[in-house]
Amino acid sequence: MLRRILGKVFSGKSLFKAAHPRVIARKVHGIERDHISRGATQTCETLQKSGHAAYVVGGAVRDLMLGRAPKDYDVATSASPEQVRALFRRSRIIGRRFRLVHVMFGAETIEVSTFRGSVEAGAVDSRQATDEHGRILRDNVFGSLEDDARRRDFTVNALFYDPVREEVLDFHNGAADLKAKKLRMIGEPTLRYREDPVRMLRAVRLAAGLGLEIEHGTRKPIRALAELLQNVPQARVFDEMMKLLLSGHAAEAVRRLRKEGLHHGLMPVLDAILEQPLGERFVMSALENTDRRVNADKPVSPGFLFAALLWHQVLEAWKKATARGVKTMPALFEAMDQVSQEQAEKLAIPRRYSADMKEIWALQPRFENRSGRRPFTLLEHPRFRAAFDFLLLRCASAELDPALGKWWQSFQDADPEARTEMLVAPTPGDAKKRRRPRRKKRVAPAADAAPTG
Repeated sequence: MLRRILGKVFSGKSLFKAAHPRVIARKVHGIERDHISRGATQTCETLQKSGHAAYVVGGAVRDLMLGRAPKDYDVATSASPEQVRALFRRSRIIGRRFRLVHVMFGAETIEVSTFRGSVEAGAVDSRQATDEHGRILRDNVFGSLEDDARRRDFTVNALFYDPVREEVLDFHNGAADLKAKKLRMIGEPTLRYREDPVRMLRAVRLAAGLGLEIEHGTRKPIRALAELLQNVPQARVFDEMMKLLLSGHAAEAVRRLRKEGLHHGLMPVLDAILEQPLGERFVMSALENTDRRVNADKPVSPGFLFAALLWHQVLEAWKKATARGVKTMPALFEAMDQVSQEQAEKLAIPRRYSADMKEIWALQPRFENRSGRRPFTLLEHPRFRAAFDFLLLRCASAELDPALGKWWQSFQDADPEARTEMLVAPTPGDAKKRRRPRRKKRVAPAADAAPTG
């Protein structure tokens, strides 16, 4: 119904109709053929030699025009998935909603998609289904190059590079928007967001990562449509959030999420955290630390990142449990379970990340005990490094005395003898009574056998 109404409203206004592409020569777009991966170039060449159109598309072209090295390459072609599969020995067809082909070149995988069709607003197609909000549920329509360009989300992602002719085809003035630092939706933004609400998250991620401003018309409907994210499968929201948080620009992206009203209902914990001075400082410090590691090509633990995002919610539940008289560690485990269960209903955090989160949280109270053998035991724990980095975030945000973090840093760097001298004597109030080991009963020796006479 919604698509029919919007179709009538916007029909004849060319909002979904792409003009003839602007052909951009190499001396203008500046992409050097040598900068394209061997796999992407060979894929396009093989397809073109077999009579099919084939282009490097999407984010790779955008990044190359910005002088950045793409993380991966996608190719769009007029060939069907079966035709692509027949041309490449090391390839496989994947996907249900829309079939793709993965072509392997050593460790590199090129994702090849057949040109996608474009269904005009209000049109009915048996291969395409939407829900009551306008979200596309099934979309297996193939089409032309022009259709494929029209179906892309933002103009800067609708750029097609031909590595054989070394030309860029620009259907929607994406090159001009890229130069003007604008992120603009292709088509009518409200309809496009209803088709796929995840595009709202993607707009924020791309704008933050590329340093673009979201164009007014593209930005205007976001806040009003934010609730549509509730209708998207949790796994898809989680995947997009992971891309955002591991983009190398997570801190800026989270600021923009709040600015656009997209944190409500997505990760409600951000509402509570970002409104508290300590909480906001802690989260932003964690995100900035993650950005530094990503941009330095260092490994990043998603479990650590989610542990940081949810920590103040755990901390609040922990304090409430101890106020009820629950002992320290049982109260912490109760809080951990409560927060994990609440988030499981909102964001599909995989179990492997949840286990990492809980281990990092559970080790935090142990850092406060610096006497006896316990510091040595903690130092040998497999998760010590992650838990220690988490402790440093807590110290940096003024949640804990920075002296505690400095002590543990020095304790790690010291030799065994110096570590012993660093131990803090337990105070009478903190020292627990140690139960003496039960002494084994002494068994009386058996009486000597009587001598025989």
